[in-house]
Amino acid sequence: PPPQPATPTTPPPHHSPEPRFAEPRCTPSSQAILRNATYPWRVPPLEILMSSWQLDWAAIAFVVVAGVLYGWGIRSTARRGQGWPVWRAVAFYALGLGSFVVLTCGFTGVYGAEQRWAFTIKISMLLFVVPLLIGLGKPLTLARAALPAKGIDTLNTVLASRPVRFVSNSFGAPLLGLVLFSTFLTPMFYTLRTDPVAGALLTLGVPLLGMLMALPIIEESDFQRSSAYLTLEFMFVFIELLIDAIPGILLSLNGQVLDHVMSVPNPQWWFRDAFQDQQFAGNLLWFICEVVDLPLIILMFIRFSRSDKREAGVFDELTDEQLSELHQQHLRGPH
Repeated sequence: PPPQPATPTTPPPHHSPEPRFAEPRCTPSSQAILRNATYPWRVPPLEILMSSWQLDWAAIAFVVVAGVLYGWGIRSTARRGQGWPVWRAVAFYALGLGSFVVLTCGFTGVYGAEQRWAFTIKISMLLFVVPLLIGLGKPLTLARAALPAKGIDTLNTVLASRPVRFVSNSFGAPLLGLVLFSTFLTPMFYTLRTDPVAGALLTLGVPLLGMLMALPIIEESDFQRSSAYLTLEFMFVFIELLIDAIPGILLSLNGQVLDHVMSVPNPQWWFRDAFQDQQFAGNLLWFICEVVDLPLIILMFIRFSRSDKREAGVFDELTDEQLSELHQQHLRGPH
């Protein structure tokens, strides 16, 4: 047969090769950014929150000493024929000392050295919340009911001392809190988290400092002040709202890691990187300080109302002659 003509074949379409780009190299910082983008809200699982416990010897010593002294006070008061409300004892042991144990021996105590936000929760709650919960048990009132006359005189001398008076008013307390939390803006923040001696001092000292700061509120009968003085304190509390926010704002908005520690040994998958950890710690510090100030303002308003009512009662008991003499002394002024 005659040869068939060759069937023209259509050449395949020309495909230009896809451009190839060099794959980016993942530096540690970019890896952290990608990891944070994948898990933007990394929080520890519930089982870790509930099962993380440690034995903090400084905290155990604090709880044992405080619990024994409070129990001795209840027993001494009962021997004198005076009862003590059961709910105050429950509040002291369960709410006060119980919250102290949870903060120091629980999750925030275990991971406070690795995560700044856990350490921030621990210190701020020990300073602001735990003293108020312990104060529900009225330890000073119990001490006055249990101590002999000489012991009460010693207690009064301590409460009237200048350091206690400075710490226990609304003018000195914000400065102490500002100094404490300003250390979070320095490399000392790492030392406070990781050094055992510093940790023990904070565990013992911060709740005691908070107790002194909260004394006028939890033990109002021992700190009788005039309405004029309370008015100044009430005004200064609003300034305290701004002062307390300064360390938290600076910690959360700063563009670099202030304690210069970028990594931790044996990190868990839910750990935040150093910069994100610092920002979260600053947000928590800012939030806790502002929220705690709100009930303090309410309590100070209650104190002011009681003081004004008490002073009005004193003036109502004066006779017309005594009131006239008091007016004359005020007009003459001091001599």
